[in-house]
Amino acid sequence: MPDRNQLNSVTAFAPATVANVGCGFDVLGFAIHNQGDVITAVRSDQPGVRIAGITGDEGRLPLEAEKNTAGLSVISLLRSIDGPVPGIELSIEKRMPLGSGLGSSACSSVAAVVAVNRLMGTPFSKSELLPFTVEGEMAASGTPHADNVAASLFGGFVLVKSHFPPDVVQLPTPAELYCCIIHPHIEIQTRQSRLILKKDVPLEKAVTQWANVGGLVASLYRDDYELLGRSLHDEIIEPVRSVLIPGFTEMKEAAIDASALGCSISGSGPSVFALCKGEEIARKAGKNMGSILKALGLEYDLHISSINREGASVREES
Repeated sequence: MPDRNQLNSVTAFAPATVANVGCGFDVLGFAIHNQGDVITAVRSDQPGVRIAGITGDEGRLPLEAEKNTAGLSVISLLRSIDGPVPGIELSIEKRMPLGSGLGSSACSSVAAVVAVNRLMGTPFSKSELLPFTVEGEMAASGTPHADNVAASLFGGFVLVKSHFPPDVVQLPTPAELYCCIIHPHIEIQTRQSRLILKKDVPLEKAVTQWANVGGLVASLYRDDYELLGRSLHDEIIEPVRSVLIPGFTEMKEAAIDASALGCSISGSGPSVFALCKGEEIARKAGKNMGSILKALGLEYDLHISSINREGASVREES
């Protein structure tokens, strides 16, 4: 293991994610390419953790480490290291919109712990970093949940059996699986979107939901795209949250008309995703969904991606 005093600066990237994946509220997630956050961790003579600066957030995120998802995750990590630790300065580059439903806060938590872990000589394995990222997520949503951070950290599809302490199962990904994600230029905060959810669920709906989650997981292991499409259906969360997203029903129909396997809300929204067999269908589905928002006079971002199997990684070190 490298000596923890060898490095002075480490930059890490953590990818954006789609959480819930239709029927898998708070238990399923996957990572995508290109979108995400970049964080640089630098040794400092000043004790403790400090946020040196944040770009891409329009001045909205807290600079106090104890109130910032990245800062909280790093504080948690450093507390778990035996012996003296240096001061840490974090520079955060937000490369995705806040409140987009693509795991923005999770990206910061994950990139921060990956960078600091390497800076300290890699005392923890990737799996051992997960609990620190969950601590950071509590600052964003008020509850410890691991679906976004686990997908961002490990890449690919993940199933979260338990959030705190985190117990995560990494799932296989069919080779031809693509995702199109459309992000309307509106914002939905996770805390607020949780408040509108119903506390009680009819047994019949719960049974259908369990069956869909099981079917979706089975489809990933079997490379069964048809089963995936039949399972990507949300009986409980989507009907409640979809009313917050303009044109949602029409976008879902447009994606299915383009031969998408299924379509639902990414995280708490407003981003909407469609899973597709192949890039060509994903692009067609995205174009169809975009035409709905154009008709409503809404601007949007469109992302086409295969499933990111790598997860978070170190980009530079010195």
